[in-house]
Amino acid sequence: MTNPNADFLFAEEQTGHAPPLTTDSFPQQAWKVLIVDDEAEIHSVTRLVLSDYQFAGRNLDLLSAFSGREAREKLLEHPDIAVALIDVVMESDHSGLELVKMIRNKLNNSQVRLVLRTGQPGQAPEETIISDYDINDYKDKTELTATKLRTLMYSTLRAYRDIKALEASRKGLEQVIQSSAHIFEITSLQKFTSAVLMQLTSLLDLSEHAAYFKVSSGFAVTRESAGYHVLAGTGSYEKLINQHNCHAELAQEVRTSLERAITEKKNQYHDDHMVAYFESKGGEEHLLFISNVGQLERLDYQLIEIFCANVSIAFENTHLKDELEKTQQETVYMLGEAVESRSKETGNHVKRVAELSYLLAIAAGIDEKEADIIKAAAPLHDLGKIGVPDVILNKPGKHSPEEWKLMQQHVGIGHEMLKSSNRPILKMAAIIAQQHHEHWDGEGYPRGLKHNAIHIAGRITAVADVFDALTSDRCYKKAWDITHVVEHFKEQRGKQFDPSLVDLLLVNLEQALYIRDHLKDKINLQGRHKELPEHLR
Repeated sequence: MTNPNADFLFAEEQTGHAPPLTTDSFPQQAWKVLIVDDEAEIHSVTRLVLSDYQFAGRNLDLLSAFSGREAREKLLEHPDIAVALIDVVMESDHSGLELVKMIRNKLNNSQVRLVLRTGQPGQAPEETIISDYDINDYKDKTELTATKLRTLMYSTLRAYRDIKALEASRKGLEQVIQSSAHIFEITSLQKFTSAVLMQLTSLLDLSEHAAYFKVSSGFAVTRESAGYHVLAGTGSYEKLINQHNCHAELAQEVRTSLERAITEKKNQYHDDHMVAYFESKGGEEHLLFISNVGQLERLDYQLIEIFCANVSIAFENTHLKDELEKTQQETVYMLGEAVESRSKETGNHVKRVAELSYLLAIAAGIDEKEADIIKAAAPLHDLGKIGVPDVILNKPGKHSPEEWKLMQQHVGIGHEMLKSSNRPILKMAAIIAQQHHEHWDGEGYPRGLKHNAIHIAGRITAVADVFDALTSDRCYKKAWDITHVVEHFKEQRGKQFDPSLVDLLLVNLEQALYIRDHLKDKINLQGRHKELPEHLR
């Protein structure tokens, strides 16, 4: 449709200038402006006037649509359009008005600033349009001089920026609450620090400018006398996880920022990274480092400080709980090792059985919390041996029927010692102690249970216990060749062992052998016997 007033769309003006532009910390990502008009001339003139325009240090990315339908496609393709300049009359007399309704009601886009432009004001009276449609401005094309158009862009882009900032603030506050709540649920200090690192990165990504930056790397450390112990890491720092004294592997700039945070005991913010600082009541110092954070707004600082205040409380509680759990686990290991030493087993056997049990539990689809309980309980699988006489426990040859009956009693003794506790770990240990010699085919002891009547933890520990016995050197035997071990488990698949667990063990054989090697024993193999002890068969 031809506009009779097109020649006057941008009347010449010799005086006046657009308001002075300000520079803020947004990155140089162009603002998207959609021109919707059925006249090519309108597009050309608008582009000419706005070709060198900037707001807040950012240029304009001018998009064109020549109908309401094409405008809809552009809006779907570019949901981050900041301003739309819309002609009222295009393929129909009310195309522009219908487009406005579609944007607000169907696309649910309340953020884009909508400016209606008309060359035929009598066809769409201003008062009616302003009251009936959710638009931000309504202009007669004849009054939009070059300067006024630039001024219009300033006011609409500023409004769009502020709306986006408010939305980021709302999401940021939600993230602080959600992040803090999630973190309070995590009990392991290492898992906790990983979650904090992830959540703080997510929090930084919520700011308006951060969408254009990629937070590439970060790590969480506990300060030690000789350097830092890395508890969690992302990106290029992932390889440092669980390393102690990693001071020398960090760049000088990173070390300087960490030391400054420790000296000043507060968060540090720099142009390209930040360090968050936490100190427990016991004096332990924890730090989070995140790179490529870009320039932060005042709101970003406030959100980070709120988040860190919540996290510091959780850090303290998690650290204390972690220390308590480590003490309890160490006590369990010591008790298990003391029992195993009576039967000439090695101290690391119970640790390897614990790790192997966890590996199989996770592989079997057991949730992590339950797998952790099985791991913690598995070292007590042979607790009942404390009640078996040494002469029977360490007999090198075959047991007599009477001796074998006494030997089998260790499962009942262990169960009786543990069953009265209401603690989840000890309750699980009671089950494992009683059932880890039950066989899948029902030929085991003490009750001859078979298949799924045997608790999954008992079945898992049975596989872990025998695998470690076969693959590790003992004082009475040398470790079996791995090929022989695999053959044994295949032969006992569906007999002594749950067939699905045997399959999982063989699939995860490399990890199982890594556990064996990582916790290897140093023992004297002189005078060793060749066969597996009868009580493990």
